[in-house]
Amino acid sequence: MSGVARGIALAAIGGLMLVPGPAPAAGIAVRDTFRIGSAGVLCTAQARPLDPVLKGMFDRGYGITCRDAAAAVGNLYALRGTGGDALATILAGRPGKLECRPPAPVQIEGLGAVAMTACTGAESRVTYRGYAVTRGRTTFLADGLGGYDSALRLGLRTIVADAPVTGAVEVATTEAGDPAAFARVQAGALDPDAALAQAYERNNAGSFAESAEFFETLVERGAGGANAGRSGEYLIGTGIQQSNLGNFAAADRLFAQAEQGGATRDPIAGRLLRNYRAIHQLNQRRAEAALTALDTPVMALDGSGADQSIASGVISPPLADQINRQNAAMERLGGIDRRLRPAERAAILDGQAAQLRGVALRLQGRYPQALAALQQASRMLAAVREGRVASTAFMRSEGYAEMALIGEAQRDYAGAERDFTQASRILDTDYPQSAGALAARARLAAFLARRGEAERALALYGEVVAESQRLPGSAATMRSLIGPYFALLAPRVDGDPKAAAAMFAASQILVRPGVAQTQAVFARELSGGDDEASTLFRQSVTLSRDVARATGEVARLAAADPAPASKEASALAEARARLAATEAEQTTIQSRLAEYPRYRVLAPTALTLDELQKALKPGEAYYLMRVIGQDVYAMFVTPTAARAAKVATTTRALEEDVAKLRASIVTIENGVPQTYPFDLPLARKLYLALFEPFGAGLTATKNLVFEPDGPMLQLPPTLLVTEQAGVDAYAARLAKPKADAFDFRGVAWLGRDRDVTTAVSPRSFVDVRAIAPSRGTLAYLGLGHNAIPSRAARLLQAAAATGPASECDWPPEVWKNPIQPTELMLASQIIGKARSEVLTDAAFTDTALKARTDLNRYRVLHFATHGLVTAPRPQCPARPALVTSFGDAESDGLLSFREIYDLRLDADLIVLSACDTAGMATIDATREAGITTGGNFALDGLVRAFVGAGARSVIASHWPIPDDYDATKRLMRSLFTAPPGTPIAQALRTGQRALMEGVETSHPFYWAAFAIIGDGERPVVRQ
Repeated sequence: MSGVARGIALAAIGGLMLVPGPAPAAGIAVRDTFRIGSAGVLCTAQARPLDPVLKGMFDRGYGITCRDAAAAVGNLYALRGTGGDALATILAGRPGKLECRPPAPVQIEGLGAVAMTACTGAESRVTYRGYAVTRGRTTFLADGLGGYDSALRLGLRTIVADAPVTGAVEVATTEAGDPAAFARVQAGALDPDAALAQAYERNNAGSFAESAEFFETLVERGAGGANAGRSGEYLIGTGIQQSNLGNFAAADRLFAQAEQGGATRDPIAGRLLRNYRAIHQLNQRRAEAALTALDTPVMALDGSGADQSIASGVISPPLADQINRQNAAMERLGGIDRRLRPAERAAILDGQAAQLRGVALRLQGRYPQALAALQQASRMLAAVREGRVASTAFMRSEGYAEMALIGEAQRDYAGAERDFTQASRILDTDYPQSAGALAARARLAAFLARRGEAERALALYGEVVAESQRLPGSAATMRSLIGPYFALLAPRVDGDPKAAAAMFAASQILVRPGVAQTQAVFARELSGGDDEASTLFRQSVTLSRDVARATGEVARLAAADPAPASKEASALAEARARLAATEAEQTTIQSRLAEYPRYRVLAPTALTLDELQKALKPGEAYYLMRVIGQDVYAMFVTPTAARAAKVATTTRALEEDVAKLRASIVTIENGVPQTYPFDLPLARKLYLALFEPFGAGLTATKNLVFEPDGPMLQLPPTLLVTEQAGVDAYAARLAKPKADAFDFRGVAWLGRDRDVTTAVSPRSFVDVRAIAPSRGTLAYLGLGHNAIPSRAARLLQAAAATGPASECDWPPEVWKNPIQPTELMLASQIIGKARSEVLTDAAFTDTALKARTDLNRYRVLHFATHGLVTAPRPQCPARPALVTSFGDAESDGLLSFREIYDLRLDADLIVLSACDTAGMATIDATREAGITTGGNFALDGLVRAFVGAGARSVIASHWPIPDDYDATKRLMRSLFTAPPGTPIAQALRTGQRALMEGVETSHPFYWAAFAIIGDGERPVVRQ
């Protein structure tokens, strides 16, 4: 079983919930939580007994949290004996310097006249609302973001009535002028407990990248202040998500940071760290290291804390803080009984440790000891609340799956199938439509495939893939479990349209971790926006979760097998009707969302093979790669046919070959790029491995759309060699005296006679092709040559003495060598100054770009600047950005992919010169961080950000090109002087061919760096 998949089942126990019991019949006033309204966006009120607004013992306060908003969106209060100025006092204390108008009466259903105060954030310009109404001696108040006005009104009605109130929560657009303003308000109001619960909830669902986003936000906010003591748990949570995503070096760094911060001195955090380190080792298939991690001593819950303090009626401040945050987290997870004691949480974590020990022992083949550990874990979990802690469903399922694997190893195949089935049934019941439930079914399908029951396995895998397409966040799990499905399908594709369609569908759910992480960032940005796309997106996500809940309800009712005329049968029919209506509403909203480029980078990747073939033109082919473990698969799709093959190489061998080829193009030695004779035989070998199975089809292809995966993200396919004759001729020339080893004229490069476009995914390619051309009235905006202002100079001086402020900060040298603006000036001259603009030096800053509102007037944006697409060091996460000049006090001299996504563009083309800055790190760091993660972010971070911001196509460079022989200038001249109507790919290829034919520039270093991502058949200059 794959280690990464294990993260779903075992990495979620930081946030635990109990099986819900019956809802209490008492009024709202005695509840700690209640739902606001009865329909629409799911919003709940959560008690906040420590809110400083509360003064007396009869005062009550609640935070309003709405699903997928990530932060509290408002507040509710019932204050005894408070004067009429209570609302004004509360609003004056809110962050953001609210500018409020005098109160005015408004009518609210069920309440009559209510005093309403309308405010606007002085900086964010986001609307804020406050309501006040008095009944007897109690003043009831509601305040919060104007976009959630319906939730504020319904919440106020609820606490006044002291009973649930029906009504729909509709999230309207805010009135902010800044698209990112709403997100900033959310970040400023982020409730750490709510965010922590969301982090665990996303992990439970298998959405590791989204979970990582919440944990990372908490780490940033917990660096100081009141939440500093919780930073250990935040770091541990971030670490396990990075491990689940395959970023193992980053996970090691985060775990070490948590330990240095004192996590091991806390009984709960210490257990989390112990278990998560073991999971981290299992993710890497290191069983012995996992056992070593599990042997780490942890602190006991001594008599001075936790349970004995409670028993004696004493609750210390640290324990009160711990209980409050645990209760808040569990409430967000849906538990009704929120009094899970620290000792119980510790017992569950110890039970998890016993189960992890069983997993490690099973991996070592020590089956009797493994079974004993698994049985011990089962007993320990069952001892806590009689096994009624719902989050342990993942562990119970995992226990059955582990016993199934042991049974299979011992040739008890009937018992193994029974246990795999039970593992799947548990999660289908407790967590329907979750990545964990799909993973359990995929394990059963893999077992059937191993047993030779191909048809049963294919059918079950087909169900898993179909559900995965509707479940964002499942990709990290599926990539590690879907391999047997590809192995079954690949030999069947030729001549079997159904197998071809099935393999293509399966390929669509395998989103790379780098993609998942950038999508998670974009999802939060879009969720926090203030435009119609953001509103629709929030509604869509809520409906997705409503569908999951409705599906689970139908499954539970159907499992009871009710009699036809019974009440249960009627309830089942009603549940099915609700599910159908919710699914229809979700489909409608997603259809409307498809009109927005910001959503298209987040859209479900599912695309049918038939839809792709209809989008392809005659003479076009789509080449799709998928790396699954050590296996590499490829599909070759034309408008009329589809073929598939298992590529004759392994992932490890492909990594080595790509690294060798890259090294023969350019390496960084002592900070200086060095070029060596290109490894022509290796380029030929790679071509044969990747394309030989489809040779005849490629010969007839005039436009190749190439979707890379794994190591090939780091290499443009244009430099692969299609014919052996050129390799042999080169070798013969080298045998002669005074031969020029850098002369590669006459080589049949893949990109010589055909246009080549890189695709991020089939969906993105089809969507970009369907987008209407830019409506921009200006042709060109060139940006580059960052300045080194005094602030950067001071950074340089400080760095010379002490080094970078953080090991994961980019060194000041990044800003020290700006790219020369020659190509920008050339392009502007060609296009004409009346239709173009160039910004360099002090005018080219991140803050100035973010402040501009006219970027959508330019059809082409050209960045000639360093792009940070790898990580500074292997242990650091890659955070893609473009280097800019330093601007005002808020400037960091970087345009991050978050910030790019928030730009408003309407561009046909984005040109990113010198995108790959591998030279900023050591060659070892480049190979570890770049090949495994940097390429993902280069392609899926910056590129997706620009597409989401409103660009159709992007030209990005795989390595920086020097000014030697005017290579870059000649390519740019070819691009911008092409006759009107010339496709981008053809215009670029014209320039590349000219360089191929020059003795000084025939080396791929000079002509192969640029790749077109999007649709290369769009014209650069319109007719």
